[in-house]
Amino acid sequence: MPILAAYMVPHPPMIVPQIGKGSEKQITKTIRAYETVAEEIAALGPETIIISSPHSVLYADYFHISPGKGAKGDFGRFGAGQVSFSETYDTELAERICGIAKEKDFPAGTLGERERQLDHGTMVPLYFVEQKYRDFRLIRIGLSGLSLPEHYTFGQIIRQAVEETGRRTVYIASGDLSHKLQEYGPYGFAPEGPEYDRRIMDVCSRGAFGEMLDFEESFCDKAAECGHRSFVIMAGTLDGREVQARELSHEDVTGVGYGICTFRPGEKSEERKFLEAWRKKQAEALRTRRENEDSYVRLARETIEKYIRGRERNTVPDWASAEMTEKKAGVFVSIHKDGRLRGCIGTILPVRRSIAEEIISNAVSAATGDPRFDPVREDELERLEINVDVLSAPEKIESREELDVKRYGVIVSSGSKRGLLLPDLDGIDTVDEQIGIAMRKGGISPRDSITLERFEVIRHT
Repeated sequence: MPILAAYMVPHPPMIVPQIGKGSEKQITKTIRAYETVAEEIAALGPETIIISSPHSVLYADYFHISPGKGAKGDFGRFGAGQVSFSETYDTELAERICGIAKEKDFPAGTLGERERQLDHGTMVPLYFVEQKYRDFRLIRIGLSGLSLPEHYTFGQIIRQAVEETGRRTVYIASGDLSHKLQEYGPYGFAPEGPEYDRRIMDVCSRGAFGEMLDFEESFCDKAAECGHRSFVIMAGTLDGREVQARELSHEDVTGVGYGICTFRPGEKSEERKFLEAWRKKQAEALRTRRENEDSYVRLARETIEKYIRGRERNTVPDWASAEMTEKKAGVFVSIHKDGRLRGCIGTILPVRRSIAEEIISNAVSAATGDPRFDPVREDELERLEINVDVLSAPEKIESREELDVKRYGVIVSSGSKRGLLLPDLDGIDTVDEQIGIAMRKGGISPRDSITLERFEVIRHT
């Protein structure tokens, strides 16, 4: 049995009258839409409701499924402790989701949670649903720092588990939209805020879930969106089905976007296997990129593939240019997968006999030695994008005014601590952002005295 229905809903605590104490009247359209959702769910009579929440347990590289037989929670942190919840979990369905994830070697499961307390991203939807319907068990899902395609894949796993168990299930994707819609809002204004709300409401009102995968990470960050990954998991649960989409409401009167849409699945449809189509499009783009990549990137890619497949160290090939074999320079090798960083290691100054040897050494390190990531696996190789940055010699500068985020990288030093950031990075628009990130990378406190250096790069793609 497929998912009965899915819902995109926000979770502002103020919408609960005991919290809002009258301020909830600012978003009456959202309240009415929420009541409609609750009535629809009651009419469907699901055995299980799955809620994905940005405020549940979140890991960088793992999807958390809340363990145990149940959980409790209340709105005490919002001054309304009398509004409380005691939920029973659907342990059988949760176990099947975990089982499928394990079979597919997918990073999802019940590890990590100790205090089984419901978060407000879960409780706000429950508040409205339980006004109309209570005869269900719950599964609570966390998001992750993994890519959007991996969130969609997780949704597909949930769908498979629901179909295998035959559970009558409704999916609720909890998440606000942009938090930067108005200057008077709690997070101020960014032009990406209204643009995000416009795009996501358009996508959801049409049920065009494949377009969710095309939202760039930097754009979502600038918009300060809350629920995009939650919505993408939901989309995955409806993969391969016709969908009747309906927009119920969209409001932004508080400077935060609140959108509610409903999705009713229909017949199977090959045309709506959006992740499969996205993968094909990406594979074609990567093939084109490989055909046009220069010798610097070719050397990095061949080095990575040779090492990952056979643990064989590459040597400088005969086709390497004189510039690569005779010149020395610092080199950074960056690896991306599905639009997200997968590894980046480099040298500020040359430590090898040539640029070619620098590339070979740093390519292996980027693929296997970046402490932020697990080593690259063989099954990932065909999906990797690789860049090689060759650095000029750093020069000391006296002030921030001598920096330009598009032209210069920066090195920030304080005693023995040093942090570096490359130039022209997606999402880094100001010198202050560039310096701040470099300081954090180097473990440098805002209170520390710093010196600045700048450098230029030749970027090979």
